[in-house]
Amino acid sequence: MPELPEVETTRRGIRPYIEQQRVTKVVVRQPQLRWPIPDAIHDLEQQVINLVTRRGKYILLESSRGTAILHLGMSGSLRVLEKDYPVEKHDHVDIVIDNGKLIRLRDPRRFGALLWTTKNPLKHKLIRSLGPEPLGDAFNASYLYAASRGRGVSIKQFIMNGHIVVGVGNIYACESLFMAGISPRRAAGNVSKARYQILVNAIKEVLKKAIEQGGTTLKDFTQAGGNPGYFQQQLFAYGRAGETCLQCDSRIKQIRQGQRSTFYCSRCQK
Repeated sequence: MPELPEVETTRRGIRPYIEQQRVTKVVVRQPQLRWPIPDAIHDLEQQVINLVTRRGKYILLESSRGTAILHLGMSGSLRVLEKDYPVEKHDHVDIVIDNGKLIRLRDPRRFGALLWTTKNPLKHKLIRSLGPEPLGDAFNASYLYAASRGRGVSIKQFIMNGHIVVGVGNIYACESLFMAGISPRRAAGNVSKARYQILVNAIKEVLKKAIEQGGTTLKDFTQAGGNPGYFQQQLFAYGRAGETCLQCDSRIKQIRQGQRSTFYCSRCQK
């Protein structure tokens, strides 16, 4: 699943081609994604995309008439293509730009979304209850410590809760907890403020590195320009079950938490 670094990489990839450009046509080949694509999406036609922004894992294409809200779901990708580029299977939507390019949404599993709003997109029902951005100032140790008091849920599940903080998916939660030396089994309410400071710093560092390197390459993710990300080359915990810890001689363990695989070192993480 594309996570925050992949989505941010995609936003940065499409922005130079679509921002301050006019949409000439929106071609919808498959309107049944996670939610039906509304007919109002065609109101984007003949509009200039003023801004290409992101909130959580939603990409927002803002025009004076309204905002298109894009989500890549489990397997979606956006690519910048020439306007006559051949259509392939699972290519569901084209946003055609007057500069000869198009932005193409491909989504094999069709769990993504393309919606339209004429109101403030940050108040949309899918967005308004999201937690703070992990790279912003509002995400800090004081906030995380206060939000965790009395929580018996594991620290890993806690930081993966989008109402607590957006965009810390499974890979990045495992890597951040490894970097912070915190066991993913530990209850969120039993983590001190000092350790939350270390964790906040780790989350920010891991996500920044992932964004810089183009996101993590998974089978379903491709950058907007068609190039894979390379962050997986620096994973310390995720996907390394049974391998030697890169910081000690222990073996990386794998457990299940909230129906997701967790990878950690029981010696380095307490």
